[in-house]
Amino acid sequence: MKTTFLFIALLTIIISCNSYQPAVNNNNATGSVTDTLRIANDSLEYEVIIIEPGFNSWLVTQPPRGFYSQSTLELRNDFYVREYNLRVNNSINYSPDLYVWRIDYDRNVDYGYEVNYLLYNYFLFFEKRYGQKLR
Repeated sequence: MKTTFLFIALLTIIISCNSYQPAVNNNNATGSVTDTLRIANDSLEYEVIIIEPGFNSWLVTQPPRGFYSQSTLELRNDFYVREYNLRVNNSINYSPDLYVWRIDYDRNVDYGYEVNYLLYNYFLFFEKRYGQKLR
């Protein structure tokens, strides 16, 4: 089973396992850095890619990995994903520029700690950066 997460307008998320590989690209001569975080494992079919300026620097200010249990993150992500998907389907009341793609998150699939940690923190970042309240 392959589950795909895509956020467009600065975010693409596809679900992954537990390997952590940050990738920071220097794209031009002026030295601007693109915030890209990729978590992937070739043996599994899940991947998370977060492309969001400022996310990596914001992430280091958050509680560290291990602060929340995996079950806590899974419960919170399930709630956030349901609310986010409701907004994707309601483009009359919510900006289609912010809520572009549905997130296919199945609470019965064990995505691992790293995926849940990053997804949860992305939702917190998304709320703060774009002034949204998903709770």
